Amino acid sequence: MKYGLLTVLITLACYSYSQKTNQRVTQVKKATLIPLIDGRRDDDCWVDAEWYDLDQRWLGEEYSKKDFSGRYKLSWSKDALYLLVEIKDDVLLDKTPDPLKAWWDDDCVEVFIDEDNSGGDHQYSHNAFAYHVALNYNVVDLAPDGKPRLYNDHIQVKRLQKKNTSIWEMAIHVYRDDYEDGKKNQPIYLQRNKRMGFALAYCDNDASAERENFIGSEVIEGEDKNRGWIDAGIFGTLVLVD
Repeated sequence: MKYGLLTVLITLACYSYSQKTNQRVTQVKKATLIPLIDGRRDDDCWVDAEWYDLDQRWLGEEYSKKDFSGRYKLSWSKDALYLLVEIKDDVLLDKTPDPLKAWWDDDCVEVFIDEDNSGGDHQYSHNAFAYHVALNYNVVDLAPDGKPRLYNDHIQVKRLQKKNTSIWEMAIHVYRDDYEDGKKNQPIYLQRNKRMGFALAYCDNDASAERENFIGSEVIEGEDKNRGWIDAGIFGTLVLVD
């Protein structure tokens, strides 16, 4: 009898990561001119694009706007999803030289992409990607073997900083969930009405051994809000429009 109950509990746990739970939908306008990835926000596609707040505290204590504030814009072409992120942070920290060690404890932007918007577990698979984009532009995620890898060719990025404000501009190439590490993979072409899972977050650390805050774009119910690196169901949905 106890084995039957255990089977039910395991099934329910897996099912909880098999559904798309976040119903927030964001329409993303197509870029009439492809932006130059130079860390500036003067491209045509950014002029009329809407700002979205990066303001959900997923980990850490309460923080002030002087310590951190963030917002972002989105656009797209057939070749890439474009992301403009404005971060106001009084201290930027990059204390770990090895990009494959404790990358989440340094200041970084984390971009979550679920190509087919399916939701579900992606901790040790490419059902979705959780790209950690470091201050020095290294892009890290866990591979299916549970080890971190660099995915620098997935995201073209440039960051410009003036005083305490950083502007990150990115071109993100989107890959299907059949992506295989160590093999030649082609990013997909994006098209109108394409739906993708998406979330954004920022790891903020001023002077601690571990990150002090993890601030995201999505409202996550419950006490455990640090689930984006495991559960693509908490991502919002992007709809690509003309």
